[in-house]
Amino acid sequence: MKTKILMAAIFLGAIVLFAGCKKDDFVEITGVCPIVVSTIPANGATSVPLAQVITVKFNEEMDPSSITSASFFIRSTAVLTGTYSYNDSTATFTPGSPLTANTTYTGTVTTDARDLNGNYLQTDYVWSFSTGTTLAPMVTTTDPADLETGVVLNKTVEANFNMPMNAATINTTTFTLMDGVTNIPGVVTYSGTTAFYNPNADLTPNTEYTATITTGAENPAGDPIPADYVWTFTTGTLVAPTVISTDPANLDIDVPLNQIITADFSETMNGATIDATSFTVSNGVVNIPGIISYAGVTATFTPTDLLLSGTTYTATITNAAENLAGTTLVSDYVWTFNTIATTGPVLPDLNTVADFGIIAGVGVSNNAGFSVINDMNVGISPGVRSSITGFPPAIVVNGAIYASDDLTPVGVAAMLIQAKQDLTDAYLFAEGASSPAPATVSGDIGGMTLAPGIYKSTSTLLIQSGDLTLDAQGDANAGWIFQVASDFTTVGGAGGNVILTGGAQAKNVYWQVGSSATIGDFTSFKGNVLALTSITMNSGATAEGRMLARNGAVVMTSTNIINKP
Repeated sequence: MKTKILMAAIFLGAIVLFAGCKKDDFVEITGVCPIVVSTIPANGATSVPLAQVITVKFNEEMDPSSITSASFFIRSTAVLTGTYSYNDSTATFTPGSPLTANTTYTGTVTTDARDLNGNYLQTDYVWSFSTGTTLAPMVTTTDPADLETGVVLNKTVEANFNMPMNAATINTTTFTLMDGVTNIPGVVTYSGTTAFYNPNADLTPNTEYTATITTGAENPAGDPIPADYVWTFTTGTLVAPTVISTDPANLDIDVPLNQIITADFSETMNGATIDATSFTVSNGVVNIPGIISYAGVTATFTPTDLLLSGTTYTATITNAAENLAGTTLVSDYVWTFNTIATTGPVLPDLNTVADFGIIAGVGVSNNAGFSVINDMNVGISPGVRSSITGFPPAIVVNGAIYASDDLTPVGVAAMLIQAKQDLTDAYLFAEGASSPAPATVSGDIGGMTLAPGIYKSTSTLLIQSGDLTLDAQGDANAGWIFQVASDFTTVGGAGGNVILTGGAQAKNVYWQVGSSATIGDFTSFKGNVLALTSITMNSGATAEGRMLARNGAVVMTSTNIINKP
């Protein structure tokens, strides 16, 4: 029994270790996916001797029986003939006749090459060299490959070159697709080192097609490919699934930082193939973590964290995604988008006064009712303990009440002086904030929705005719500074509340008030009030924030609640 359990564990472990190598025949012992580590001649080599023997070195021992003319070949205008040998992780091709002078050759090691564990090369390895002094442009690989069968009917035909080409020379004259003698209408595009032929309509089932890249295709120096490159393929009967739309769309800008990324397919997919391997989102450095789900015809990627501000992201649906019949995407679907750049201001640093939900100069009072300050302290300076009234019934939860004349704990007076100084510094910082440029507001800002930024009123300011909404647009670090030259008043009831949306946080909202602030009856308020004179919370008003008065009093009228932001 122990032996059976041990063998099962070894077998399962081997499956996990080898899950990353495609086309594996078996998983008997630990191994790695093979790769090509070097070639002779090297990629891009010129003036190669005509008697050159071509070698390919792998990162591990390969199965010699897999090194054949199907898995390793050299071509110029045609594939060369020769002999093959293998020794000590190196495959060798000896051409049957000398190479031709002043000719560019392309070497290819295909995914038919496998190691001793049955693990195959993951992608074709292609390189070029020349017996002349320069490399000529050449077609190195195509998709579909030459003589490929069962090609899907909505296939976009691709040809890859060994160097960048002059895009102006890649067109419907130099890249053609034929059904016998009939030209197939389509659109030709070029990107990177790849030319694309996208037929206007689906191809005909079970039909042989001929694709051609002519010598009219040139590199930027004006050098043409040495001869027409011609290949054929045969269609099957299937139409491959496609991605028909995404959110965000390709090249979208100002994408919110809390964006959920989705891709819609042309048909129902096998949900088991929509996973972290087939659906990725990268910030240009690493793939970001997220939760992937699939429903209907839509794949959804929900990032674990907010996206970064002002960043380009690349989303990819790979051809590992399959429909219910097991047909994969023709090729990876890739799109990019840019997130919104945060434009909010640098916020004041409260330093030690951040520990206080209320701090005042001359008095702190709770006039009636059961008021509560949660998770913060209450303080007064230079006022004294006798100027703090209404506690109880008001209470402080997970905090304490400090006055400048307290004898204990030792150092209370100095601590309060420092807190008041930190309040003054934060007040002056908020008052002088100027980047980004402040937007002018006046009168009643109720009913507005404001993006992160600095908002300046040269007189009084009201929130009266409706709720004020602060929209962070998905940026949890977004901030607001309101610079109010005189009094600031909210009017509770039907309007006058402060609403946070789009990831906005109360701790990042600052109200610098040049005189006194009044939080109206039953107002739900958000943010830190930094008032020069006094602050009054009317009956039933609640705040997620702080009430910090430099010189005057803080008054809770009746049954008020202040929660730590």
